Amino acid sequence: MFTLRFDMRAPTGGAPVTDLYAAAIEMCAWSETRGAVVAVLSEHHGAHDNHLPAPLLLASAIAARTTQLAILLAAVPITFWDPVRLAEEISVLDIISKGRVSYAFGIGHRAEEYRHFGVDMKTRGALAEESLALLRLLLRGDPIDLGGRLVHVTPPPITPGGPHMVVAGGSRAAARRAARHGLGFLSQVASPGLREFYEAECRAHGFEPGAVVFPIEGAPTTVFVADDVDAAWGELGPYLLHDAVTAASYRHGDSVASISSARSVSELREAGGPYRIFTVEEAATYVRDGRPLPLLPLCGGVPTDVAWPYLERAALASERA
Repeated sequence: MFTLRFDMRAPTGGAPVTDLYAAAIEMCAWSETRGAVVAVLSEHHGAHDNHLPAPLLLASAIAARTTQLAILLAAVPITFWDPVRLAEEISVLDIISKGRVSYAFGIGHRAEEYRHFGVDMKTRGALAEESLALLRLLLRGDPIDLGGRLVHVTPPPITPGGPHMVVAGGSRAAARRAARHGLGFLSQVASPGLREFYEAECRAHGFEPGAVVFPIEGAPTTVFVADDVDAAWGELGPYLLHDAVTAASYRHGDSVASISSARSVSELREAGGPYRIFTVEEAATYVRDGRPLPLLPLCGGVPTDVAWPYLERAALASERA
């Protein structure tokens, strides 16, 4: 049992983007009968290392090559999207995937991306509220009057009311947004009292609390499975470090479970961090404890011929579990 996460970083010195995108699709097709439970795609824009900017397009390609694998887009910064166009793309993707794609909506945290889209970052909270409310209305499939113009998203999604959605974030504002719309909450931090705040806000807005996911303290967020752990760190270390340093630079010091403060491969390898390399037996034990292995197979632009054996060993560990 494992999850697949793809952000498609392709820094200089890593694999070509054409190889990485082809491999991501092939890995999903190969993995769906070998223990994969979900493929998670993220979204960033204007990144120097070519981070995936169009997750719905990649999700469509993955959905066309698979039949049962769940696909989660997390997190989609709803503030960068036109709600009408987003509703149309979600509807078509829901049809292509037969309802297998779900969404975690955030508001983004990089000023560079707000400048990229010409959106005022100061308005992101209000904009997210407005866009999310409109998106949910549009996905019901009924015509809507928007200030005198008729908007009708066709074809409607095959999932009644639209695909499964949650709100992603790490603040009370994000938890309140999820509660106000009657949605589940995907938290990026394990802040004390945040779960209770979300649940209270849900009930205050007339909803029973939805599904809530919080990071588990000390749990890895990026795992590879190797025969020789020392050799694997030597081979993978530079790619993992690129991912760690770049991801940390996006956060500007705020705390997120998947973020490491490491500045060298040796620091990244220290016990208890988010990046881990397990032996096959260690990975199997991890799965036996009821936890899926969180794989990032192409982390930091790992060459595809290097990445595949690590994925195969993760599948073997899942099978042994």
